[in-house]
Order: sequence, then structure tokens, then C-alpha cells
Amino acid sequence: MKPPALTLPLLLLFLISQCPKLASAASCHPDDEAGLLGFKSAVTADPSGILASWKPGTDCCAWGGVTCRSGDRVTSIWVSGQLDRPAAYLSGTISPSLSKLQDLEGIYLMNLRNISGRFPDLLFRLPKLGYLYIENNKLSGQLPAAIGKLAGLEALSLEGNEFSGPIPGSISELTRLTQLKLGGNSLSGAIPGGIRRLKNLTVLSLERNRLTGPVPDYLGSLTNLRFLQLSHNKLSGGIPATISGLAPTLAYLELGHNALTGQIPDFLSKFRVLDTLDLSSNKFHGVVPKSFANLTKIFNLDLSRNLLVDPFPQLYVKGIESLDLSYNRFKLGQIPSWVTSSPIIYSLKLANCGIKMRMEDWKPKQTYFYDYIDLSENQISGSPVGLLNRTEFLVGFGASGNMLRFDMGGLKIPKTMKQLDVSRNLAYGKVPAAVSSLESLNVSYNHLCGKIPDSATKFAATSFVGNDCLCGPPLGPCKG
Repeated sequence: MKPPALTLPLLLLFLISQCPKLASAASCHPDDEAGLLGFKSAVTADPSGILASWKPGTDCCAWGGVTCRSGDRVTSIWVSGQLDRPAAYLSGTISPSLSKLQDLEGIYLMNLRNISGRFPDLLFRLPKLGYLYIENNKLSGQLPAAIGKLAGLEALSLEGNEFSGPIPGSISELTRLTQLKLGGNSLSGAIPGGIRRLKNLTVLSLERNRLTGPVPDYLGSLTNLRFLQLSHNKLSGGIPATISGLAPTLAYLELGHNALTGQIPDFLSKFRVLDTLDLSSNKFHGVVPKSFANLTKIFNLDLSRNLLVDPFPQLYVKGIESLDLSYNRFKLGQIPSWVTSSPIIYSLKLANCGIKMRMEDWKPKQTYFYDYIDLSENQISGSPVGLLNRTEFLVGFGASGNMLRFDMGGLKIPKTMKQLDVSRNLAYGKVPAAVSSLESLNVSYNHLCGKIPDSATKFAATSFVGNDCLCGPPLGPCKG
């Protein structure tokens, strides 16, 4: 006879009741608990309770951010703040007691903001450590010369700290690395030649430091690279031809805000999977290669603040997230047709690009996706009211230094807008009360009149000077 359906579940319940150890998870190893509590004891402030679950006598494998994947031993800790929550941070230092966690494979201390001290020596005493992310904190001093002894690391990220001095040459010994992220520090000197040995790298991020010298020509031999981020340094010279070796794989090439010179090389057009190209704020001159038309997958293109001249090539993209050609020597005349017809575009910056047109004549295929538009320092006439009244999610609009003539009072301020600059134009009428929702405003040097709305007095007088008859705080009192 077939047994009743409840027989098996009842049997399991009976067995569990007889064997309590089967019903409860194993507690973590005492050394791991002691090590984690030692880490917590070195934290001097935790206003949002990030470590609130870390309590003595409880199973540390169940604490927030703690993972145990090998029996009772802790294998990773993930302690993270939230940059958009001011109270979600930790203050203090990294306790050497973490060295008790001998099975630790990953340390992730992210966005804690106020964790300070030197590079933690305890890391050299963790034999299984493979992933180290200590990001957006306040660690300082020089990186240890012996950092190469962390040879088991597959990912090393110390970005967003305050480390200084050179990148140690022994970094070349970390041959298992797939990610090396040291951006957002104050590292100086040349990019070490030993990085050529890190053949597994997919991410090399050294941006926002004080690195000098040329872009290394050996980078082209790191053929697994997808992200090469060297922007905001003091690098000089040209883009080495050997970089063309990265054409099949590289998706992000960021070299902006350096002192690079020469012409933009034609071989960049061979980077068919390139998503982001940032060459901004350098000293590149000449024309943009016509072959850039081959970059059909480019999604972010920033060539601003160089010495580039016409003609700018026709691009054949299905959509672009951001385009910035501002402050070169272009004389575009019109906004490029491929921009106007783009079905997706979030940020368009064409300041000082020699554009001569009436604003009403520009009819972009869509305005729904626009976040930022900057058409400052051109020769654009007409009114932006029609355009702005069709944008639902615009965050910033800049059109200073043009010849726009429109009634300021008829301008719709989207709820999402935070920045508006229409200074040095021919705007007239009154300042609308809706500008109070903005974070920055500049309507100076127009023909506006009337009392500044009380809700707009939070802005400085420089936001309103140079108009015909604006009055009231922060300007002088209204007469009568």
C-alpha cells in the first residue's frame, strides 16, 4: 500500500527534532569572530548602524556583509556606505585583527569615506586573499614597496583614497590581476614599465592622479584590456601607435585632462567596440579623422577643449549618450544632422562651436531623453522656449553668450532642471518664480525687468546683474 503523503515530512521533522545540530547553522570560527569584532572596535563612528548586527556571541556568518563559504570560516567581508546618504559612513582605522581571518578571500570596504590610516600590513598575512577593494576612504601614505607579495590578488582597487608617491615597481609581480584600479589618489611619477607583465588585465584605471611621462607604448600588448582610464593626470606626448593592438577588445579609452599633443590618430577608427572615447582638455590639433565614421558603436565622445578644426566627420551611430565638441576651433555652422536625427541622446555640448542658426530651426528627432544641452558662446538667435517646453527630464541648459530673444516669463522650468544659464542674451520679461527649484541660475546681462521673486533670493547678485530694471534682493530695492 502506498504510504500517506505526510509520512515523509513527519519523519523529517522527527529526525530534525532529535538532531538539533541539523536544524541550526554552524557558528563561525572563534578566530573569525574575534577578528571581526576587533575590526568593529577600531571603528570610532557608525552613525547609520552599518555594523549593528556584529554582536558578540552571535553567529558571525550571519552578520551583515559577512560571507562564510568554507564551513565555519569567513571567506569575504563587504562593508559599504552610501555616498548619497551623509550618515552612511564609518570613521576609524582598519584593525590588524582582520589577519585572524585566515580563509578570507575577499575584502570589500567601499564608500565608507572616513576610514583612515596607512596601507594595511595585515593584508600580507592573509594567504588566500584574491580580491581587495578599499575604495572611497581616506587611506594615505605611500603604497608599500612590497605590494608585489600579494601575488594571489586577482583584483586590486584602492581608488578614491589619499595615497601619494610612486606606483611601486613590484606591482609587476601581481600577474594574476584582472583589475588594477588606483584612480582618485595623489600618485606621482611615471606609469611603471612592469605593468606590461600583467597580461590578464581587463581594467587598468589610474585616472585622477599626478602621473607624468608618456602614455606607455607597451599598453597595446595587454590585449585583454576593455577599460583603459588614464584621464586627469599630467601625461604628455602623443597616443602611441602600439595602442592599436587593443582595437579588438577596448571599450573605454579615457585620456582626457592631460597634456597630450599631436593629431588624433587615424587608427582609433579601428576600435569597432569602442563605447567611450575621452580625449578632452589636451592639446590635440588638426582634423578629426574622417574614418571616425567607422565608430558605429561609440556612445560617449568627448573631444572638448583641444585645438581641433573643421571639417568634423559624419558619424553613423544609432544613438549616442553624450557628445562634447566644445571649445575647439570648429565652425560647424549648424548642429550636425546626425545629432539632430539621433533617436537617443542624453548630453549634447557644443559650446563655442561656430554655430549660426535660429533656435526654432533646430528640430531634433526627440527631446525626451535629453539631460544636458550646452550651446553657449555661439551665434544662435530666436527663442529656446519651444525646445525647453518639450523637454521633460532636462537637468541642465546652457546657452549663454548668444543672441536669443525670448520672454523669460514664458519659459517652462522642468521639475528635473537644476542648472540654467541664459546669461548675455536678449531675454526680456520677468524672472519666473519657478526658478526657485534650481540649484544654479544665471540670467545676467539680458533685458529683464521687475521684482526678483522672493523664492529666488537664494541666488547671488551675480545671477541677475546687468539687466534693464530688475530689482529686489539680492539686488537693490525696487523704487516705489
